[in-house]
Amino acid sequence: MFSAFKIFKSPYLNGVLFSLACFLPIYLSKSPRISNIPIKTVNLTKAYVSIGKESKIAYVVLASDPKTLNPVLAQETSSTDVIAPLFNGLTKLNLKDMSVKPELASSWKILNNGKTYIVYLKKGLKWSDGKPLTAYDVAFTYNDIYYNPHIPNSIKDTLSVNGKPFKVKALNKNTVEFDLPHKFAPFLQAISAPILPKHILEQAVKQNTFNTFWSVSQKPSLIVGSGPYKLVKYVKGQYVEYERNPYYYKSSKNLPYIKRIEAFIIQNKNIALMQFLEGNISYLGLSPEDLSYFALNKPKTPITVYDLGDTPTITFITFNQNPNAHIPKYKLRWFQNRLFRTAISYAIDRKTIASMVYNNMASPLYGPITPANRPYYKKGLFKKFPFNLQKAKKLLIKAGFYYKHKKLYDRYGHRVEFSLITNSDAQDRKYIGAIVKEDLEKIGIKIIFQPIDFNSLVSKLTTPPYQWESVLIGLTGSIDPNDGKNVWYSSGSLHIWHPLEKKPATIWEKELDVLFDEGAKTTNIKKRIAIYRAAFYLIEYYQPMVFIVTPKSLISSKYYMKNFYPTVWGFYKKDYMYIER
Repeated sequence: MFSAFKIFKSPYLNGVLFSLACFLPIYLSKSPRISNIPIKTVNLTKAYVSIGKESKIAYVVLASDPKTLNPVLAQETSSTDVIAPLFNGLTKLNLKDMSVKPELASSWKILNNGKTYIVYLKKGLKWSDGKPLTAYDVAFTYNDIYYNPHIPNSIKDTLSVNGKPFKVKALNKNTVEFDLPHKFAPFLQAISAPILPKHILEQAVKQNTFNTFWSVSQKPSLIVGSGPYKLVKYVKGQYVEYERNPYYYKSSKNLPYIKRIEAFIIQNKNIALMQFLEGNISYLGLSPEDLSYFALNKPKTPITVYDLGDTPTITFITFNQNPNAHIPKYKLRWFQNRLFRTAISYAIDRKTIASMVYNNMASPLYGPITPANRPYYKKGLFKKFPFNLQKAKKLLIKAGFYYKHKKLYDRYGHRVEFSLITNSDAQDRKYIGAIVKEDLEKIGIKIIFQPIDFNSLVSKLTTPPYQWESVLIGLTGSIDPNDGKNVWYSSGSLHIWHPLEKKPATIWEKELDVLFDEGAKTTNIKKRIAIYRAAFYLIEYYQPMVFIVTPKSLISSKYYMKNFYPTVWGFYKKDYMYIER
């Protein structure tokens, strides 16, 4: 399953069934206890997937409406959570042993010293409308969509080596050849990107209407995929309904066991929790602060809470450094100043945030990866920026700012104040924003804190005129650092502080590009780890993002959910999940 970084919407994992990445989680040896509610961890080495039975329907929760139903254009989890059950890639990751396994592919052959891959498709593949799925669809997906310069997407950022795309050719209806410009270590994982139907999308590509195709107003019958489910109905602000895809390649095994999924769109977190405890919601992702709600409200049917350990999601504040953005030029100078950003980092009390916002079930975050990102993470990897207001003030003065009546001014006499936006439906981010506002006032900075609608926030971050000053947001993690190339590479579509740079705006960003290119080409795992850690050190030093905290991941399910094996990266053997009452 494929994962470029996405903008993470919600503090609770509503879309965990639809996760686009897989990895073994980091588990805690101890978990907090809630009165009368068991808390478990998942040991996949002992996971046993039993033969299940057909189940009529499961009810889940989505945190908001999608922005798009097009998997190529989706850059945020509010969209990918809805889309993911509809599509498959050529490969997937096995959560238990972390090996790459075939999905639409049946096998592959490696030639030319690792620079050519011959991929063979499973026989008899079909799209959800019954049409044949062939190698010509694969070649079309890569050549006409992912590598199309007129189609902006995060996926192509991860499907290149030194900026050069793969050459993809259908040899016959069941065989695809990939020629690479260089050895590419994450290739087999990279081709887990969704394959798309040529017979549905070819005209939209030719007519240059692909970027508006498969919008949220599209008829569900036209959204054709190869995944376990097909979209039946979407009612804005209410629900998304799925039915089992009768042409899914595992359908002969009666999979997935759950025939229908109804996903309610519930933006209010407390309402989602209440519906889970009182209603038919089958499972619900949680954040640590939800535990107090569970302690005070008894569920009508037995539930289990699973402690999944550290989330790979990074929560951070970043500043708009885009010279073409519609913000005052003097503010742009602040935001482009490394000392300014570092001072902000020292002025944020991460330990208080971890304690007050997350019930002590979170850890301060100082770099771009979390403990979930093994083997690249190690204890002590990043320098800490402990809460130190005096050090923050000294750095600001060193950067040319000065104080007058306890207020901070730049050298040209501008009062230092800026807006900080976040998504209004994320209660934890609103709490964090309030704490940050109070912390920065202590060093003379005025913050205008503005929670706004999530989709509006994403539009501000990803489309011109990029009219925002600073943002408190999160990004999903990924198993391989190359999957984060859409964020860290200077030309990346989610290089949030200055997206789609035509050439690196700074020397350090150029160095970062070189490291990410080198890491992708390096097949020796020890050398890859060293290269990416060097890249992470650069990010930590220059602080394009002020990293805040990494909370623990939690999910709760009703007693009747069987073959239920959640992890921080998605479900193990999710097709086998079923309901037994």
